[in-house]
Amino acid sequence: MKHRSENNWRTKLHEIIFEADTKSGRYFDIVLMITIFMSVLAVMLDSINSIHTQMGDFLYGLEWFFTILFTIEYILRLISVKKPVRYAISFFGIVDLIAIIPTYLSLVLPGSQYLLVVRILRVLRIFRVLKLVKYTKQARILISALKASRRKITVFLFTVLILVVIFGSLIYLIEGEENGFTSIPFSIYWAIVTLTTVGYGDVSPQTGLGQVLASIIMIMGYGIIAVPTGIVTVELSQAQAQSINTQSCLHCSAEGHADDAVFCKYCGEKL
Repeated sequence: MKHRSENNWRTKLHEIIFEADTKSGRYFDIVLMITIFMSVLAVMLDSINSIHTQMGDFLYGLEWFFTILFTIEYILRLISVKKPVRYAISFFGIVDLIAIIPTYLSLVLPGSQYLLVVRILRVLRIFRVLKLVKYTKQARILISALKASRRKITVFLFTVLILVVIFGSLIYLIEGEENGFTSIPFSIYWAIVTLTTVGYGDVSPQTGLGQVLASIIMIMGYGIIAVPTGIVTVELSQAQAQSINTQSCLHCSAEGHADDAVFCKYCGEKL
């Protein structure tokens, strides 16, 4: 009887924290999103010197308030799932942890010699904004599409890497150090900037052959940029065609189940 009541309590807690289809889950998500926005805003305001001078103590106290809230939320998430370690090492579990540890780490890094480290830790709190991703259906669809296309994009990026190495080596041979291409790695950097059509202009080919090569790279860049967009678009249309809810498995915390799913497609646990 005690075991059953414990399971009911955990199931209810899981429903509130992880499910967005229920009334209590929606209220929890709304409150959490507002809290995330406010905490990120507080970090941004604290980076402004004039505001930090006037309201530094208040913002510091506010930061600890948000950190404690997010710590409680993180602990409750671990309690509500049957396999807390699996959630802890998941993407959103790591994001939740990154959102709170900088504040605690800043306690053990006092002193002026650590000011730079503390500043870095404070900036890491901006990762809280990533917590917002899990609360929109569109974001879930986009993440699903990116996961489905990751192999194709990996092959595409590997191909681009080969191209920039070849083009960088060629421009180094054509232009040489006298025209600013001091090494092959620096020439590869130029090839990346040119292929992506960014064009910083910090170095440019001076010879006719080098300019011809640069023109070819720039024209190729327009076509190459469209490739990952097409890959993701196809997967995105397929992901949108599937009816996916916000239900999360109580056993393994997996998401992305179909509306008519009865069992988790990852661990087989009943939803």
